[in-house]
Amino acid sequence: SQDLVINSGPSSMDREKLIGLLSEAYSQREKIGAVNLTASEQFDEKKAQHEELRRENDDLVSATETLQKGIIEIDKEARERLQESYEKVNMNFKLLFEKLFDGGKAELKLDDNDDILDAGLDIIAWPPGKKPQTISLLSGGEQALTVIAIILAVFLENPSPICILDEVDAPLDDTNVKKFCDTLDDLSKSSNTKFLIVTHHPYTMSRMDRLFGITMARKGESVILSVDLNQAEKMVNEERDSVAQIYHFLERSTKSQLDFLLDTHEISSS
Repeated sequence: SQDLVINSGPSSMDREKLIGLLSEAYSQREKIGAVNLTASEQFDEKKAQHEELRRENDDLVSATETLQKGIIEIDKEARERLQESYEKVNMNFKLLFEKLFDGGKAELKLDDNDDILDAGLDIIAWPPGKKPQTISLLSGGEQALTVIAIILAVFLENPSPICILDEVDAPLDDTNVKKFCDTLDDLSKSSNTKFLIVTHHPYTMSRMDRLFGITMARKGESVILSVDLNQAEKMVNEERDSVAQIYHFLERSTKSQLDFLLDTHEISSS
């Protein structure tokens, strides 16, 4: 009976196999390490971090979609405004070019790009008596007048109370300087814009309402001088009138004295 029990118990199993299984189980337990009693708290903390990151990700995705929609709307409005501004500037450029050149034609031409935001711009000019050509093929004076027309055309699309032009008349001859000054006079009256011009050309200075100059009376001391040309012209006219009155007075006095002397001479002779 005892032998039967022993034969039917664990001792009947393969001892080497059993030892191997136990060793493997012990090894796996050792690899697991000590039991982490704070695992539940750490899990809750990581879960909360995960939820926060997920919400931030959702916010970023939503913000990205909003920005993309905004960019699409801005691009759409920019294309409409640019097209409208281009048409106005092109019309102003044509009128100013004809005025500065006493004729001819000009236009701003967009290239064949489908998107106006990426399109290039060509300046085509037809001075009187010449064939259509780009601005690079014009003479120096013609290029200067064309650029002035473009600058003023852009300015007129959205005029401001003050416009500063620095030495724009330098490459122009006297005839074109007069055209330039006439154009500025017309623009000043039609747009109520005050033009401040930095120039060394005598004719341009003579056409201004007021001159500002900087002189150095003493070494290292700059002094700003201002002259109201309208007031100066008025003073000159008043002085001229005064001189004319004195001249007429002297002329009448001299004539009276001569008449008196002639009358006296006739009496003495008789």
